[in-house]
Amino acid sequence: MDDDPGLYTIAQMRAADQGAIATGIPGIELMENAGAAVADVIQRTFPSAKTVVLVGPGNNGGDGFVAARRLGSAGWPVEVALLGDPDRLTGDAAIARDRWEGRTVPLEPSVIDGAGLVIDALFGAGLTKPIDGMAASVLGVVAEAGIPLVAIDMPSGIDGDTGAIRGMAARAEITVSFHRAKPGHFLLPGRDHVGRLVIADIGIPDAVDRSLDIDQFANRPALWSGAFPRRGASGHKYDHGHALVLGGGMASSGAARLAARAALRAGAGLVTVACPASALPVYAASLTAVMVQPFSEGDERFADQLGDHRRNAILLGPGSGVGDALAAKVEASLDAGKSVVLDADALTSFATKRERLFERTRRNGRTLLTPHEGEFSRLFNIESDKLSRARAAAVVSGAVVLLKGADTVIAAPDGRASILTEAPPTLATAGSGDVLAGIALGLITQSMPIFEAASAAAWLHAEAAKAFGHGLIAEDLADQLPGVFTMLYKELC
Repeated sequence: MDDDPGLYTIAQMRAADQGAIATGIPGIELMENAGAAVADVIQRTFPSAKTVVLVGPGNNGGDGFVAARRLGSAGWPVEVALLGDPDRLTGDAAIARDRWEGRTVPLEPSVIDGAGLVIDALFGAGLTKPIDGMAASVLGVVAEAGIPLVAIDMPSGIDGDTGAIRGMAARAEITVSFHRAKPGHFLLPGRDHVGRLVIADIGIPDAVDRSLDIDQFANRPALWSGAFPRRGASGHKYDHGHALVLGGGMASSGAARLAARAALRAGAGLVTVACPASALPVYAASLTAVMVQPFSEGDERFADQLGDHRRNAILLGPGSGVGDALAAKVEASLDAGKSVVLDADALTSFATKRERLFERTRRNGRTLLTPHEGEFSRLFNIESDKLSRARAAAVVSGAVVLLKGADTVIAAPDGRASILTEAPPTLATAGSGDVLAGIALGLITQSMPIFEAASAAAWLHAEAAKAFGHGLIAEDLADQLPGVFTMLYKELC
């Protein structure tokens, strides 16, 4: 289950539970399987110690009662601390409560005295209001005491769909969730509270999955590997596309050079940088396998470069300079009917004329936008959680949107979205985004579909950073790609 990229929203997980019950699996059986999985993870991870299970009023609390019973049967000293009236528990949670024969006490801060482990079974992913009152007080005491905490489903206080904190949030060492992960496990700030995530199989049939329309995914190779470029023995460079990168002036040439080299490393058969004539010496002196062609502002040479039918994908924006001149080149590129990647300055150049851009991106149908949060806010007037914002932007623009960050989200106009789950903090360095745009360009040049190419590029970018480690600068990223490709192809074969 951990390798399945599909993510369930809270509503979809409820539907999966109901679908399993409709096939004849009792709900209490699913709850027993969930609680048993939690107890198993705990026994394999921690030494036996006084364990306090914080139990809430819903099914998450029922899972906690089962985990308590299983640990108690294994000889662990366990106590349940219940939030509210025990009679508020109904259905399967009430059955699980009645099967627990150990000690149950009211939830209050003193219950954790002497505890070596705390299990958070208060609210789970479906929390509908901010945590406050006694629950907040107890979780605060647990955090202050530094007691290891295992969360069931989701650390209490984290929205399972968005990763947002509702009021306050527990910070878990391990989170045990069931059947499928949720977006909130990977979206910030929730991801920082999850700790090690374990997805346990609780017996929901595969047929139930097939009945649900899953369109959000963890960004892993299983999502896009079927579309990943593979080279045949008889192929030649033109079989793998010819990428065109718009270069900026001499002082800002580094961004385009980083992107062009990354596109070549990512597999583009050929890469050409089109640059102002005045900057030709710096590009020519620093690029070897990448070709360079100059143009002068006001002449037709950039349009001529667009007219070459072998140049099937174009990147504009890195170091290009914000303004009408760049906007005109973006419009010409989109009108040329090629695949287009727009980054940085190319996005900001349309901050006050966004509909002019979106009219063309919708018509083009093969565009990738790669904004960071600042560029996104300038281009789109959308306020919501990150996943919803990226999806809405993709619909408005008719383009695939790669909204950068430690939890990069890629969204397509058809509603599909992927979330990058393991981007290292070393990627927060100058030029890193230019390399990402170049990797995406290289994959798109090889005819990889835009959504899959963007998702793969974000994953490769993160893996390259992880492979290098500390001290990373943007120039290091492209050189790590061959090793990442080797690892990836071994997994795919």
